[in-house]
Amino acid sequence: MKIKKILIGNRGEIAVRVIRACQEMGIKTIAVYSKADADSLHVKMADQKVCIGPAPSNLSYLKMDSLLEIAHAYKADAIHPGYGFLAEDAAFARKCEEENIIFIGPKADHIDLMGDKIAARDTAKKAGVSIIEGIEGDVEKADPSDFPLLIKAAAGGGGKGMRIVHRPDQLKEAIQEAKKEANAAFGDSSVYVERYIENARHVEVQILADSHGNVVHLGERECSIQRRHQKLIEETPCAFIPDTLRDRLYTDAVRLTTETDYVNAGTIEFLVDVDREAHYFIEMNTRIQVEHPVTEMVTGIDIVKEQIRISEGEELSIKQEDIVLSGHSIESRVNAEDPENNFMPSPGLISEYIVPSGLGIRVETFCYSGYEIQPFYDSMVGKVIVKGETREEAINKLKTTLQSFYVEGIKTTIPLHLLILENNEFLEGSFNTKWLENSHLLANQK
Repeated sequence: MKIKKILIGNRGEIAVRVIRACQEMGIKTIAVYSKADADSLHVKMADQKVCIGPAPSNLSYLKMDSLLEIAHAYKADAIHPGYGFLAEDAAFARKCEEENIIFIGPKADHIDLMGDKIAARDTAKKAGVSIIEGIEGDVEKADPSDFPLLIKAAAGGGGKGMRIVHRPDQLKEAIQEAKKEANAAFGDSSVYVERYIENARHVEVQILADSHGNVVHLGERECSIQRRHQKLIEETPCAFIPDTLRDRLYTDAVRLTTETDYVNAGTIEFLVDVDREAHYFIEMNTRIQVEHPVTEMVTGIDIVKEQIRISEGEELSIKQEDIVLSGHSIESRVNAEDPENNFMPSPGLISEYIVPSGLGIRVETFCYSGYEIQPFYDSMVGKVIVKGETREEAINKLKTTLQSFYVEGIKTTIPLHLLILENNEFLEGSFNTKWLENSHLLANQK
């Protein structure tokens, strides 16, 4: 079925990103917005726009029935959920299918399967994909040699319901805290326990799969620069892993996607044990990722357009042998936060907003001079993505680009990102997922 009109079930920079892809494909768009987002750029760009409710997301962007009613009323063929909100909600994907509206993403059963981390781990293991073995039985009686341990929520992500435990006497309380946090965040208190890898990188593989059995990977992304399990800087390729390990990541990502008959865009996330040159499956994200632009920069493939074509029932427009990774790309997530004040959110009026431009520079944002950042949603105001021939060139380009990104009226994380980009350990690749939190760069924020 040829899609002629898409409802964008999201806000912010990802809504703008999807609308631009639709415009280039000649597809009409409908923007939904909360009362707080009436002046957002995605509302201005769409062909049609509908206020979906008050500012709180549970009264607006998370209202499934309202989204479906608007889709029917405005004759949308499909809904693109972006990321966050309802993007990985199997119930919403199922409702779309029941009401003959195309959900631009995987089937509900795949969202269910991969949304449950315990089931996803079991599925990966059955497919022959490397996983970190969990601690079975009465975990509160785990052997001291098993420590440190990692407690993880079975549902959700973003670091919610996650605890690192270094001693047996900490385990019982940590499990209780993790269950409480997981229940509050996801409505599911299930957790599981596995061994914690201390010197680990977070590396993910982007995949695309169509309904005709074709599966390709678009390379990997290095996502180890994190704070509280939230990614800050992402890049591709991962410059500090051997090619033999890289190939194993690709093989496992494609194998898992193929074995589960998964369809649409997805991301297979791995922990890489730097010391042992080993990798372990973490989870699969069944949606477009925040950091997808770095992959687009080195492959020249528009992932959102491929999502739409796949949802129309078309075959992938590329084969694996056609995909060539060229150069190096790096992304900086710019948040409306104050790094010098424990990363407190910094909502408010943006008095001046000058976005950098130039060859190999891409800025994804929904803000502009005179726009007011709302306190109700994620703090990201934009992403700066650059491409260079080498990692060194890309880093230098990102530094100069961030220095010419002028945001007045609110605090942003740009100063912290510049510190990271100038740090010798970062430049040399001497980092892991805990590096930033353990570095002197955050000393004033601890």
